[in-house]
Amino acid sequence: MRQKLIITLTTVRGSKQYTLNQLAKYLVGLFLLLSALSFFVSNLLLVKTRDHLNGLAQEKLMLEEQYIEALGTQQSYMKNLIELSELFTETFYEKYQLENEKYQLEEEVIRLDADLNEMESILGIIPSPEQPASPEERTDLLKAAALQRLFLLHSIPNGLPVKGAKISSGFGERVHPISRRRSQHNGIDFPSPIGTPIYATADGIVERAGLESGSGFGNLIILQHNFGFKTFYAHLNEIKIAQGQYVHKGQLIGTVGKTGRVTGPHLHYEVRHLLTPLDPYPFARWGLSNFDYIFNAVEDIPWESLSAIYPLNQAGPQ
Repeated sequence: MRQKLIITLTTVRGSKQYTLNQLAKYLVGLFLLLSALSFFVSNLLLVKTRDHLNGLAQEKLMLEEQYIEALGTQQSYMKNLIELSELFTETFYEKYQLENEKYQLEEEVIRLDADLNEMESILGIIPSPEQPASPEERTDLLKAAALQRLFLLHSIPNGLPVKGAKISSGFGERVHPISRRRSQHNGIDFPSPIGTPIYATADGIVERAGLESGSGFGNLIILQHNFGFKTFYAHLNEIKIAQGQYVHKGQLIGTVGKTGRVTGPHLHYEVRHLLTPLDPYPFARWGLSNFDYIFNAVEDIPWESLSAIYPLNQAGPQ
């Protein structure tokens, strides 16, 4: 007889007995059922997971495309940012240059205004506070005044005929160094070494150039100038111009000597107006920086008539 294992299960409803064979059948059936259920559940989860993975893959592709697009946009932004930075740097540099140029122009305007004020002061021009002129108008007025004054300074003797020389004998009465008698000295004497250059003190024409015998002048140059003025240069060693020649102010006309009645080498210099000898000293001091000086220092000249012939500016003779 086969041995069977009998399992008795007791519940409130009673007791049941199962043999092992029956239990095994149940367990196998249950296992198969669970296996089938697990298979279907696993397949379902697998399908869902695969779909989910496919979705994730698509999202990954979309994200990668968006990333590439964003990266390109970022690079474009970076390029634009670099261009903007370069443009800003260039603009800032141009702004700095313009500010620097503006500052330099302001300084130049200040210097120009100071120069104009100085020139107006030198030329005796008094700007009108009621009607202030522009720098261009002030410059034009200064040019006109300067041309007028330069014309007179080139027409009327002024400055020194010998550079750096001192005066040894002035204009007026004196004891003559040779005759020892009191006599009129019609010029001023500049003692200088023989050969020292002598320059014309105004534009003019050579009236005389040569030895003046019997006068004591020795070698003499006489220049005719505008408005009736003449200048005399006596006791010369050399004469470098000829009679009838035109000369300009500052031109070399001769050299210092000791010809004629002299005790030593020097230049005897005279200024005459309509044959009347004038003291050359005020004319030697006269120049652009003290233009008004001559009109008060020399009273023997009818300056008012000169003003009528060639109108001066506001600082002209009164």
